[in-house]
Amino acid sequence: MSTPTPGRCTLVGAGPGDPELLTLKAVRAIASATVLLVDDLVNDAVLAHASPTARIVHVGKRGGCKSTPQAFIDKLMITAVHEGEHVVRLKGGDPFIFGRGGEELEHLRAAGIEVEVVNGITSGLAGMSSLGAPLTHREHAHGVVFVTGHAKPGDTGTDWVLLAHTAHQAKLTLVIYMGVSSLAHICQGLQSGLPAHTPVAVVQNASLPTQRQVLTTLGELVATVQGQDLHSPCIIVVGDVVQGARAWQKAEPHTAAQRIA
Repeated sequence: MSTPTPGRCTLVGAGPGDPELLTLKAVRAIASATVLLVDDLVNDAVLAHASPTARIVHVGKRGGCKSTPQAFIDKLMITAVHEGEHVVRLKGGDPFIFGRGGEELEHLRAAGIEVEVVNGITSGLAGMSSLGAPLTHREHAHGVVFVTGHAKPGDTGTDWVLLAHTAHQAKLTLVIYMGVSSLAHICQGLQSGLPAHTPVAVVQNASLPTQRQVLTTLGELVATVQGQDLHSPCIIVVGDVVQGARAWQKAEPHTAAQRIA
């Protein structure tokens, strides 16, 4: 009787949306998978790299929408690996930046499964790059903080007041994921420590043909997002580095809030 071939699991970052931003290592992992568990924000064009014989399972994960329970996804991965499959868990952006990759890693290791991780370009970086602006700058930003605007149920979430004071004193760029639904609360906290004229960029659908972006200030952020009807998935970038955006440099600061592409 033959011994079953041991399975394996790879957590793969599919990047922010543009399939050309996939890494070569991600392409190889996708091509070698026998089972792919695919998040909702992964571009369908990425699946062109999958084997024709691979089983593709869509396990939607999108903020504000009905999602596949995380426990069910964990069970699917573990079961498939024990059956000898090469499971690729395909996630938008990077698995370890608000992709629950850490949680999945813990569950897989607890089941005795070794995991490989393939990083992907996160939307916070891709969104700012598309505007021609950096996240750090020797004069304007000595560091960058990636933070979620979506608190886990029962959790108090980010202390926006404390974060604002820290960002102001340490000259940090704030990159906020999943913050649109709580934007009024976030802005109220941030304005306790950051000036109302602090530049802000909001990028929806970063790197995709449907990308939209708006440049504004912290004091005008809520009104601008509502007025321009921007929705998730959005990245919100707060800090002086936003002034490096091409559109900001072409506009007067007081008219930047009206500039959208």
